[in-house]
Amino acid sequence: MKFQKLMLILLAAIVVLGACGKKENQEESKEKGAFTIGVIPAQTEGEMKGALEKLQDVLSEKLDREVKITSYPDYNGVVEAMNYKKIDMAYYGPLTYVIAHESSRAEAIVTQLIKGEPFYYSYLITHKDSPLKSVDDLVKNSKNVKFAFGDPSSTSGSLIPGIELKDQGVYKSESDNKFKSVQFTGSHDATALAVQNKQVDAGAIDSAIFDKLVEEGTIDGKQFKTIWKSEKLFQYPWAVSKGTDKETVKSLQDAFLGIKDKEILNAFGATGFTKAENKDYESIRSAADKEGLLKE
Repeated sequence: MKFQKLMLILLAAIVVLGACGKKENQEESKEKGAFTIGVIPAQTEGEMKGALEKLQDVLSEKLDREVKITSYPDYNGVVEAMNYKKIDMAYYGPLTYVIAHESSRAEAIVTQLIKGEPFYYSYLITHKDSPLKSVDDLVKNSKNVKFAFGDPSSTSGSLIPGIELKDQGVYKSESDNKFKSVQFTGSHDATALAVQNKQVDAGAIDSAIFDKLVEEGTIDGKQFKTIWKSEKLFQYPWAVSKGTDKETVKSLQDAFLGIKDKEILNAFGATGFTKAENKDYESIRSAADKEGLLKE
């Protein structure tokens, strides 16, 4: 009987201690608050909504903490959000990441894979009916060409093609160039549609997004020609804020690398995720520095 009473006492103690531990964990999680993430607009907000909700659930479970993801309307908004410590993590374009690393010490930890590789390209595209067949044709006939960039903060839609056209001697800025006209459409899909509808003669676009727009049927791939392709660019990074602890970083990396959900992957044009680090973006940093985009 004494033994049975002793066992009952021990079991009661275990239950009490377990409850206390659970309460402490809940209180600790509550004290931490939500882990907040900002993302640049990979697609329209409506198309992203379901995928971001699923991603929130995956990360919340892995971190054992509430995760809130917000889609920002433009690239710079995400950079400023981290500058002012409104978010703990961000999904950046390579250029905006480099700027965020310089301004707030954001640190890349994950990027997406496209067909198994963490790379993409900048394309210059024209309509299939265009007489332009190469970047040399574009340069020679620039005075007759209406040209479109995407967002001014885009790596593949502005920075990299802008440098190429500057090196070719036909572009210095939106107001100083040798084209018939230059405009910034604000997004890759807007650029593609402008070329398809012959509103512009040529445009700069992200290769992975171009392929995705074709696959989705948003644009007709048969209506385009690619007349220039950049060197390999490292894919869009997910970066944490300065001072994020190693345990959280590992949990985030493990969570992303384990994602197989097609809706989440498709939202970012990805076939999977892999680890990334700051040095992967050195070529983009050099390009941004060349253009005077980094603060001294």
